[in-house]
Amino acid sequence: MRAVVVRDFGGPEALVTVEAPLPEPGPGQLRIAVQAAAVNPIDLAVRAGCMITIGFAEPQPQFGVGWDVAGTVDAVGAGVEFLVGDAVIGLVDRLDLVTGGYAEYVVLDAAAVGRAPDGVPPAEAATLPLCGLTAVQALDLLDLAPGDTLLVTGAAGGVGGFAVELAAARGLRVVALASPEDEELVRGLGARYFVPRGERVADAVRGVVPGGVDGVLDAAGLKTRALEALRAGGAFVAVGLGADPVPRRGTRVHNVWVRADGPRLTELAALAEAGRLTLRVAATYPLAAAAAAHTRQASPHLRGRLVLLPTSR
Repeated sequence: MRAVVVRDFGGPEALVTVEAPLPEPGPGQLRIAVQAAAVNPIDLAVRAGCMITIGFAEPQPQFGVGWDVAGTVDAVGAGVEFLVGDAVIGLVDRLDLVTGGYAEYVVLDAAAVGRAPDGVPPAEAATLPLCGLTAVQALDLLDLAPGDTLLVTGAAGGVGGFAVELAAARGLRVVALASPEDEELVRGLGARYFVPRGERVADAVRGVVPGGVDGVLDAAGLKTRALEALRAGGAFVAVGLGADPVPRRGTRVHNVWVRADGPRLTELAALAEAGRLTLRVAATYPLAAAAAAHTRQASPHLRGRLVLLPTSR
């Protein structure tokens, strides 16, 4: 099979297309014929070698790239309930694999795979696993009650956008922080209040929610600037390694690092299928153009995910 991998860390040119052995599923695993693989910011960090620098991976001759996949089940191991031909989505959450989601085939634990949303193109379905699971797992950590106020930073991004929709569905009053040009977008996702990005985040948020919000989901990595918008005793969840500030004023501070969860993926897919989660694709690329996709991913103001199509040459 063809796969895009990294052997020498660096810029987009470090991504190389190789011929790799077809992976075989073991017990509790399945093989997916990948129709779409989303590009995420963490892929750029893997490509640059950051995961080794921070101690999340050990050096090895080759690293696979890509976390999000959508496709069809191609083969199954013992004890797997999925059937060959099932449309699925999955999360590749291991950093030590020699091939990842940027490939024509990928083997995953069945527990990391969910049903794909019916009637949704694979390119759109592939945008759901990483960002959707991160958003819902962050909301679970916040553990807010209906009627509470939640600040979502980076509200127009992949994680932030899903967080706004999921939080509004839970009955939370969402304060969305994003660029001024994204106000219509985030309000359409369910935000009750909008605050434009700026230097005085806490003052701006407290201007619309006196006393501070009950929770913060910091998808933009604002750290202390967002923490100061939180009321005493509130809850703060940071997205991304090292993005959690030091807690104070009795606040609870957590960091969310996404974990694969097949049943939760199936739940998110059902929401997307019902039109209650917005799947945004900015552009698609053939697998061999992964470097071009990474170059664009690094550009500012990208709205929606870039998606590789391994079956397109």
